[in-house]
Amino acid sequence: MRSGRSPAEVRLVGVTKTVGADAIPALLDAGVRDFGENRWQHARDLLQSPRANEATWHFIGHLQTNKVKYVVRHFDWLHSLDSPELAQALSRQAVQWDRSLNVLIQVNVSGEQTKSGVPPCEVIPLLRAVVGLPGIAVRGLMTMAPKVNHPEEARPIFRQLRTLLQEARGDLGLPDLTELSMGMSEDFAVAVEEGATLVRVGRMLMGT
Repeated sequence: MRSGRSPAEVRLVGVTKTVGADAIPALLDAGVRDFGENRWQHARDLLQSPRANEATWHFIGHLQTNKVKYVVRHFDWLHSLDSPELAQALSRQAVQWDRSLNVLIQVNVSGEQTKSGVPPCEVIPLLRAVVGLPGIAVRGLMTMAPKVNHPEEARPIFRQLRTLLQEARGDLGLPDLTELSMGMSEDFAVAVEEGATLVRVGRMLMGT
């Protein structure tokens, strides 16, 4: 890879929001092991696939509190933690179902009002509020870059998220804070160069 990193350092999350449950076996056979969904209503159908339990499931969209119980029961990762209240709801459900959920804090690095997530200045306060809650393991940060004309224009966004992760890990002494979910079909190569450990690829993998 041009980034100089081993492919084993990066997990491909196939975003399945445009396909049906009949696509799951083909994706598994092709080597995709991580699937990302941003709506519970669509994910519910895919999770009925007989082979759904062969995959690791990531919830990558904004999560409403009335859907928390479904996500905790059926997903392994949540990429969009953005408040202490949501973390507490996740924790309660995880304890109730005897589950452990990996979570990432969503950061609105670009400052776009149309995007969810906390501003960079709130990352460390949110980490202090949620680290240690039972049933959830805070593993890192996630961001969505703005739509740009060239992938290189997204590089500063990815670089800032990596810097935020390094600062938070050092300031709070959290060695397990290692994951960076950033990069999609248009810009994942640049995200990998900047340290992504999870890339969320839909259109390039599934088609339009």
